[in-house]
Amino acid sequence: MDISVVIPLLNEEESLQELYDWIAKVMQSNQFLYEVIFIDDGSTDTSWNIIQELSEKNPQVKGIRFQRNYGKSQALDAGFGAANGNVIITMDADLQDNPEEIPELYDLIMKEGYDLISGWKKKRYDNVLTKNIPSKLFNWAARKTSGLELNDFNCGLKAYKKDVAKAVKVSGEMHRYIPVLAKNEGFTKIGEKVVQHQARKYGETKFGMDRFVNGFLDLITISFLSKFGKRPMHFFGLWGTLMFIVGTTMAFYVGVIKLYRVFNNIPSILVTQNPWFYIALTSMILGTLLFLAGFLGELIIKSNPLQKHYKVKEEQNL
Repeated sequence: MDISVVIPLLNEEESLQELYDWIAKVMQSNQFLYEVIFIDDGSTDTSWNIIQELSEKNPQVKGIRFQRNYGKSQALDAGFGAANGNVIITMDADLQDNPEEIPELYDLIMKEGYDLISGWKKKRYDNVLTKNIPSKLFNWAARKTSGLELNDFNCGLKAYKKDVAKAVKVSGEMHRYIPVLAKNEGFTKIGEKVVQHQARKYGETKFGMDRFVNGFLDLITISFLSKFGKRPMHFFGLWGTLMFIVGTTMAFYVGVIKLYRVFNNIPSILVTQNPWFYIALTSMILGTLLFLAGFLGELIIKSNPLQKHYKVKEEQNL
């Protein structure tokens, strides 16, 4: 199979038929062998009924229905697991991504050897204050943190070599950082393509300003995980050991000074009245706790198998 198109969605009943017809037209005109995988992330409208109707009429259409809304990352993870194409294309279901981009994205992966191509919505039709400006700030921070020179990390239209999609495990709200996750897995040929962005035709956006706050928090998380996710002891153990040594040194100093004053009959306060004693004690306790956190993190990584954080309710054609 040439291409798998993975489409996560939530309450997009108006656009699904039109989107599939558009994708099918592009695929047939380019003679691709393809499948379209819709992942219904807990829709409360008739989205799943439409997916069922499409799958009954078209064997290329497959569907996954979640028990409830788990989020875009979990939907993408399920779609990646079900995809069979040599190239996997992800796009949103709101008709803002243009299926006409698919042939060129496919060529960039198959002919030019890219591992991942991320779309760049250079010209956007979103609200400037609530989306465009926060998006620019978010992408700037992501570039500085990750080292990847991409202009639009959060673009839903992306193309992946099959090996990349199968290797990357997306959870939480990490879908924004799939290029970073791919880089961490050793896939380094990551590129970008300017894609056409279209104004939303039906319904309203499912994302608010809170997604940018969550995005920056996730950026901190993935930056830490990329460096210490597989070896937490290297972070917690290092700082824990340093704090314990500093605390022990201060406690030793306080004790030596107290003994010196007592031995030479020099008036002195009680050790427990010396503020440095409590600073030293606090440092030793925090150092021990950080060291234990790193040790427990290592045990969890080695003993806890990967788990799926979503529950599939129904499937179509899978």
